[in-house]
Amino acid sequence: MTRNGARLPDDTTIASFVAADTVPARADVLAVPVFGDLSSPDGSGATVDAAYLRQRRFDGKLGEVQGLLADDGTTVLAVGVGPKGSVGPDDLRRAAAAVARQSGRATHLATTLVHAVNGPEARDEAARAIVEGLGLGAYVYAGAPRRKADVAGSAPSRYTIVGARSAVVRRAVAGVEATCRARDWVNRPPRDLTPRELARLTTVAARSVGVNVEVWDENRIGREGLGGLAGVAAGAAEPPRLIRLEYGGAPPGGAGAASRRGRGRRGAPCVHLVGKGITFDSGGLSLKPPASMMTMKCDMGGAAAVINAILGLARAGAPVHVVGWVAATENMPSGTAIHPGDVLTARNGRTIEVLNTDAEGRLVLADALSLAVEEKAGAIVDVATLTGAQRVALGDGVAAVMGNDSGLVGRVVAAGATAGEPFWELPLVRSYRKMLDSEVADIKNVASGGAAGSIMAGLFLQDFVGDVPWAHLDIAGPAFLDSDDGWLTKGATGWGTRTLMHLVEGW
Repeated sequence: MTRNGARLPDDTTIASFVAADTVPARADVLAVPVFGDLSSPDGSGATVDAAYLRQRRFDGKLGEVQGLLADDGTTVLAVGVGPKGSVGPDDLRRAAAAVARQSGRATHLATTLVHAVNGPEARDEAARAIVEGLGLGAYVYAGAPRRKADVAGSAPSRYTIVGARSAVVRRAVAGVEATCRARDWVNRPPRDLTPRELARLTTVAARSVGVNVEVWDENRIGREGLGGLAGVAAGAAEPPRLIRLEYGGAPPGGAGAASRRGRGRRGAPCVHLVGKGITFDSGGLSLKPPASMMTMKCDMGGAAAVINAILGLARAGAPVHVVGWVAATENMPSGTAIHPGDVLTARNGRTIEVLNTDAEGRLVLADALSLAVEEKAGAIVDVATLTGAQRVALGDGVAAVMGNDSGLVGRVVAAGATAGEPFWELPLVRSYRKMLDSEVADIKNVASGGAAGSIMAGLFLQDFVGDVPWAHLDIAGPAFLDSDDGWLTKGATGWGTRTLMHLVEGW
């Protein structure tokens, strides 16, 4: 795929990360932690001049960065990590992101931020968070034009994490790479990231990591009875795609055999991940206002998270079995588009009255969820930029989760906390379900009145998961930001990618 005549890269490249016991002699810059009292922990590798820092009005607040020159001529970055004794992984993730953005022209940066915490387990968590902060804080969209400012402020190409274990760093790098690739895909212009291109990129990226990919074209989508996906795609010139991924756990008998029984090699339940892949959302005939359409290339953020979480697990060699489903299409207005009042039939046979064509994500997810149920998934987690109501309720820094299984919802919340991606549970209020009753179909895609929009969307999806343990992640707010915030970058954030990786790894 091309952009302004130049081919965009098929895959994402990030800086190299290594673990070391001591500060390497050839590092251009050494970043050391400084607490709120302007002290540094033992083993931090450099002695900071507290008096000089006070003169520079540096007080050790989280994310502050101040350059110093050590006696041996080494450039040292004093990095504020907050009060001593209260430093956690998310603090270090944010501090590391600040370092990545303020490292100047350095090509090799070493850091002893791990020493801000004590104990082997705490240091493993710290090392993972530091790698994530450095890698994600330094992110620049692969398709962005190279400006003088980009070159002058480019991040290092090599990082050494002093005091970390190599295995921890390698696992963290897999998550960083997966998240940056998700960001790259979401950030692509919608003309450059169509359903067919998303399927191609997935297939190319999967080849080198042992992930099986199956792609259904528009003809098979029709034959297989995916009425929700085909209905949303009806107004678009670009054809839809259904993408199925599978990694690990398949016993003798061929790829996919394990997932069709819902169980992996050891008999453990197989997790199915489902992603909303609307590569551009105009709203269809229920057309969005122009201002609301400007960032709608991000409406495949759930798909990007699902695909890249599975690719990341494979890259890390995680001993897990996971299946992914992505329903990908554009939602466009045209003479062939579905109308408000049309009735669609989903894969599981349930009929849906479409009253608002801008509530299209739940229509394509209905088919994908039905396919996961057919394969007897042990658990299903879907991820979608589904409702503007999620952003109204929780803002851009917290995503919503809801589901029919409290244990699964709890696992999602815990995985999100580990990833630095907080989730807040919303209730699936049973009495609200009657507001989705239709006079002409089994269910309608929106409720009258517009209240509790995120919950109503969750109740709609619940109709398509049966008794399978299921959690729905609505990431509409955090998926795409107007400005940098810690390790999150302006534009696509890749939110949910590492949460899914931690969730599946802990299964």
